[in-house]
Amino acid sequence: MAVELTLNETSLMDDTATSWSAVTCLSLLSFLLVGLEFLPVSLLTPIARDLSISEGQAGLAITVSGVFAVLTSLFGNAFLARIDRKSVVLLYTAVLVASSLAVALAPNFPVFLVGRSLVGVSIGGFWSLSTAILVRLASDRDLPKAIALLQGGTAFALVLAAPLGSFLGGFIGWRGTFFITVPIGIAALVWQLVVLPRMPATSTVSVAGIFGLLRNRTFAVGMAATGLAFIGQNALSIYLRPFLEGVTGLELNVLSMVLLGLGVGGLAGTSVIGFVARRHLLLVLVGLPAALAFLALLLIALGPFAAATASLLVMWGFFSTPIPVAWNTWMAAIVPGELEAAGGLQVALIQLAIAGGAFAGGMLFDTAGWWSTFLLAACLLAGSAVLAALAGRRS
Repeated sequence: MAVELTLNETSLMDDTATSWSAVTCLSLLSFLLVGLEFLPVSLLTPIARDLSISEGQAGLAITVSGVFAVLTSLFGNAFLARIDRKSVVLLYTAVLVASSLAVALAPNFPVFLVGRSLVGVSIGGFWSLSTAILVRLASDRDLPKAIALLQGGTAFALVLAAPLGSFLGGFIGWRGTFFITVPIGIAALVWQLVVLPRMPATSTVSVAGIFGLLRNRTFAVGMAATGLAFIGQNALSIYLRPFLEGVTGLELNVLSMVLLGLGVGGLAGTSVIGFVARRHLLLVLVGLPAALAFLALLLIALGPFAAATASLLVMWGFFSTPIPVAWNTWMAAIVPGELEAAGGLQVALIQLAIAGGAFAGGMLFDTAGWWSTFLLAACLLAGSAVLAALAGRRS
């Protein structure tokens, strides 16, 4: 039986007025985090050329940020357990600014990776706490809207990061593209100082408690399906620019438009997922990775054809972007009383999957060729669909 989510069950507030300015400033932070996480996807070629590395090695920009996001999501809450949550958000935003500055000024590949590790710290730390923070900022009635607004920053970043990064990279270089995010991050930090209320720490989450959730077999199967979906999705998505340049043969301006189409497709998918998931969650959990597996195979067959490839990538965005929303919906219904611990575990798993997808995809891309990366993605996504069916039936 499909699980239905009622987000109101997760809220701890009933009558307190929602601080929309605070929620909006966190939406800007989510935009920056997601944008910076995936900005290297559209800049792999110039980064590799400037730092004298291969495109597969440049893909480690995604891997290293994922690794540090995993570590922070698992241990950050415990380490900062007694600190006011406003201060924690400010800390992660400051680390984000430092990351952009380090990457933009990196004289070599090791310094570049240090900068990317810092953005991973911000990603893992903020996302593991985001739901718990929204519960304290929004009333029970407004919590669904607050979550939608936060995810709106994510969806907007997914629309803009790749095409805007590609365009700016050709206009001011990849270093200038990263440097632009520094003043935006500082503005976000100042905004947070003004509008975020004090949020004293109220609970602690242990690493043992987080992993203890895996004793729930249904939850464990769902997390495995989530992991396979993200590994497969990112094994392909991260290497789209080299594929579009080398196989499809697109020049920079057309490539930017294709990546924009992918982002618009993702925004459309995010806009409709909530309506479908409420009544047909099992269908969504199974259907999204199954559709992506089929699209990956079609991209292998039709990659040299520009029009077909552009159309397939719009559909790729439509089916890939809603995956986190679907699994968050499922998770909130399975473990409604342990969302902070579950959120930490989910963020760790997703970031580990992104890192794994970047690493595995890069290795295959450099050794066996682009088609092997896409085939790996298809196999992993098909496996995710099978596990999702099992998790949905157990729910």
